[in-house]
Amino acid sequence: MLTPYISPARIECGTDEAGRGCLAGPVTAAAVILPKDFAHPMLNDSKQLSAKKREYLKKVIENEAISYAVVHVMMEEIDTMNILWASVAAMQRAIRKLTPTPDFIAVDGNRFKPVDDIPYECVIKGDGKYVHIAAASILAKTYRDAFMKRIHEEHPEYQWDRNKGYPTKAHRKALQEFGSTPYHRSSFQLLPKQLSFPL
Repeated sequence: MLTPYISPARIECGTDEAGRGCLAGPVTAAAVILPKDFAHPMLNDSKQLSAKKREYLKKVIENEAISYAVVHVMMEEIDTMNILWASVAAMQRAIRKLTPTPDFIAVDGNRFKPVDDIPYECVIKGDGKYVHIAAASILAKTYRDAFMKRIHEEHPEYQWDRNKGYPTKAHRKALQEFGSTPYHRSSFQLLPKQLSFPL
């Protein structure tokens, strides 16, 4: 059973990201403020749910949230600032889009930077502990998956509709055969060192 919040007297949001370990596509973050009494028996860390359940819960969260926001940080920024700080930037930007402005932030993970002096707490594996972080994880995952399905239409050879940009065997094989695209993160090691792109 997930816990509803850390600080019950405050307007509290949960935030999480998706796509840190991918070779292609954005890192996507969501921030969510839920009613204090919000609960759903299916709600959990997005990684523990099927795609069908995530899509169902996405609609529930969007319908019942007090406020939510989702932000993509694209490949160029990831390559400029590195994936950790791009992930943090995505969460910060999502939080700044919330109305009302939260006065406490529950962050999934162990690294964050303050948003306008709002108090926050980092929670390792928070998406499996707190309702609002789990909700944020579902929105981040579903919105990012939708983005990857769209760009799959441009580059079906990489199978992004299946692997969502993660370094699967099929994705790496396509990289070796076709090279990289503008959607790939140039700062990442796209192929193992013993392999190379086509000449």
